[in-house]
Parts: sequence; structure tokens; C-alpha cells
Amino acid sequence: MIEEQPLILVTVANLLDEAKKYFEGNYRLIQIGCTKTSEVFEINYSFSKDMSFVNLRLNIKDCLEVPSISGIYLCAFIYENELADLYGVKIKGIAIDYQGKFYRTVEKNAFATCPIKEVKVATMQVKAEVPVAPVVAKVEIKAERNNK
Repeated sequence: MIEEQPLILVTVANLLDEAKKYFEGNYRLIQIGCTKTSEVFEINYSFSKDMSFVNLRLNIKDCLEVPSISGIYLCAFIYENELADLYGVKIKGIAIDYQGKFYRTVEKNAFATCPIKEVKVATMQVKAEVPVAPVVAKVEIKAERNNK
């Protein structure tokens, strides 16, 4: 048996109304996830009731501000602070707003883009004390989606 998991596209304008429908229908908020594609942030809100899942998808450009759903689902503040810290998504009205200090990261908004980064690979000191040079590799990070 294949379970149906509806994916409903929403806009910034109707996000709160849609989230409120699920709250009033006794759905639980399961997760809020984000992916940065080359052109937009794809934010997915997943809800569950009676072992059935429903997903809302919001696609936004970098500069758009998203309303917080933490006034409807208080636990959303965790996910929304994560989106703000790691992706740089602007979320307006988070119930508990960490102001960009939810995560301690070396790079601010580390997942906002997919640049080529230099990665230093750790080396071990060998007993024979053979000099080992640190290895530097260039790694290209690509976001790929499986559209099935």
C-alpha cells in the first residue's frame, strides 16, 4: 500500500491560514525543513494526524520575509530560528527569537549558498616521524533533488 502524502503549494500570504487549518484539525507539526536551490529557498512544513502526513511547500526569493507560524505551533520557533541562522531566511514574529544566535557556527548562514570550499583534511603523526604535509582539497557542494 502506498501512502498518499499531499504536497500543497502555499504563498507567504496564505501560509498562516493554511497552518491554522491543520492546527484546528488537530494535526501535529512534524518538521520544517529548508533547501536552497539556485533560485529560491524551498521551505517544507510537515504535519501529521492519525499516521497520515500532509506537507506545505513555500518557495521564496532571498529577500522575502516569511511570517512565523510559532503563534500557531509554539514548537515552530526551534525550526524557524534554525532557518534564520543556517539559511538566512528572514522570519517575522518568532515567539522565541534568538536573533541569529540559536546556533554557534563558524560561517553565518552556512547553508544559504553552495559555494566551492577548501577543506583541510586532518593528518596523523606517524611513529617513524615521517613528515606529513596537510592535505587541502577543493570540494564542490551541490544540492540535488530527486523529482520522482
